Amino acid sequence: MAAAMVHLMYHELELPGRPLCAPEPGYVRYVVAEGAFRSQIAWLRDSGWAGMNVSQALAGPRPHAVAITFDDGAETDLIAAAPVLKEARFQATFYITVGYLGRRGYLSRPQLQQLHRLGFEIGCHSMTHPYLNDLDSPGLQREIADAKCELEQIIAAPVLHFSSPGGRYDQRAREVARKASYASVSTSSFRANTVSTDRFSLGRTVVMRDQTLPGFRRLCRGEGLWKKRLTDAAFHSAKGLLGNQRYDQLRAYLLGRPSSARK
Repeated sequence: MAAAMVHLMYHELELPGRPLCAPEPGYVRYVVAEGAFRSQIAWLRDSGWAGMNVSQALAGPRPHAVAITFDDGAETDLIAAAPVLKEARFQATFYITVGYLGRRGYLSRPQLQQLHRLGFEIGCHSMTHPYLNDLDSPGLQREIADAKCELEQIIAAPVLHFSSPGGRYDQRAREVARKASYASVSTSSFRANTVSTDRFSLGRTVVMRDQTLPGFRRLCRGEGLWKKRLTDAAFHSAKGLLGNQRYDQLRAYLLGRPSSARK
C-alpha cells in the first residue's frame, strides 16, 4: 500500500499581547497560539517525524513525515513560525496572498524575502484572496497567474505551488494553474496524499485553535480523517446550495453567537 502523508495547514500564530490580523470569530478559530504550535513541532521532532515542504512531500510521501504549510502570509510566519521550524530543522511551504503584503499584521516585501532567504519554500495563495469559483476568466488569470509572477519577482525564484483561498476552486482554476506552470494546487479537503494523488487537488488538514496535542498526533497519523471528510462534504453541499456569499453570511451569524453558545 502506498505511503500516505498528511499536509498540515496553519494560518496566523498568536503571540501574547500582539493583535491578530482580524478579530472575527470565523478568522480567530484558525489562529493557533505560538505555544501550542511549539508543542506540536516539539512532539513531531521528539517522536522522530520529519517536517517537509510541499516539494519535498511530492518527491515521495513517506511514513512518519508531514508537510507543513501556512496560508495568507501573516507576519508571524517569520517572527514566530520560522524560528521554531529552524530549531527543529524542519521545512515548510508558506503560501502568500500577494495583496496582503505590507498590511498591518502581514509580511512586508523585505520580510518575505527574508523568509525565503532562510530556506523556506514560498507558494502562492492568490492576489487578493477571493473564492476562485466566483471569478471570471480575467479574474482567475490575475489571482493565479499574475500573482505567481509578482511573487517570483519579489523573491527572485520560481513559485511552484498554489493553495486555493477557502479551498474553493473549480476546473477552470485548475487549468489556469496548469498553464501558469504551477506544480501543484492545495485544497482544504481532509485527506492524506499519496504518489497517486492528483497534484492539482492535494488534500490538507487544517490545525484549528482548539486542537489538543493528542488530537494533533491523530491528525498527523491520518486517523479519523474520514469523519472530517463527511462533515466537509456536508459543508460543501451547503456552499453549493447557498452560494459562497450566503454561506459565509450564515457561518458568520452562527460563529457570532454569544461565546457561551460556541463550541
